[in-house]
Amino acid sequence: MKTTKMTIFYTDDDKEDLDFFREATESIDQNIEVVTLGGSSQLLHIIDNPPPHPHILFLDLNMPGLNGFDVLEILRSKDASQYLPIVIFSTSNDEELIRKSRELGANFYVPKSVSFESLRRSIEHAINIDWTNFIPNPQNFLYQN
Repeated sequence: MKTTKMTIFYTDDDKEDLDFFREATESIDQNIEVVTLGGSSQLLHIIDNPPPHPHILFLDLNMPGLNGFDVLEILRSKDASQYLPIVIFSTSNDEELIRKSRELGANFYVPKSVSFESLRRSIEHAINIDWTNFIPNPQNFLYQN
């Protein structure tokens, strides 16, 4: 039986964060392809010109040019990405940013971790959510270590 490869997009302007995310994701024992993108314009271009098609998108908020909120609004306005699971992946734990992320259509919010194991667990948790049945609300929207 053939297993389908899960494609994960991660967009962040920080190369070290991209590398750290890739390493953590590659350590997860699942059939995963990670596509790292260095900014909003790269992400929007690849979304508009597939393949690949992401199964889930991890999105940083603090990027130059179009920030994560701008990108989130653009993606939610497009038919092709309207239902794409989008996980905000940010260094901020600010309640206002978390609330705004949910209101703009993000599916989940994961605070970035400096610990490799904690990062791996948070990514694994997010990719194992049953996105077809998950309804974000204030109680389940924020990842808790």
